[in-house]
Amino acid sequence: MENQKPKRTKRVYTSEYKADAVKLWRESGEPVLAVAKRLGISDSSLGKWIQQDAVDRGEREGTTTVDRERIAGLEKELKQTKMERDFLKKVSVFFAKETE
Repeated sequence: MENQKPKRTKRVYTSEYKADAVKLWRESGEPVLAVAKRLGISDSSLGKWIQQDAVDRGEREGTTTVDRERIAGLEKELKQTKMERDFLKKVSVFFAKETE
């Protein structure tokens, strides 16, 4: 077997954990790397959370977390609606053939 790296599992953090990590960074005045190391997370993850927090606070341009969640919900709803539409098209074709 070749040298295969074990698959890394993506760690999922709660929104509360992210908010607490950002708050700790803001209050500590320490560099992102130091806070991330102390928490045992990557500095890039903490950096992204800090950037998103700045967007949510209106301190930076971008899509807010609330808007991201709303967009995700609308995309899910659109996908469902398209599936229902496609199903109805198939059913209408079937019944059109049956009535001929």
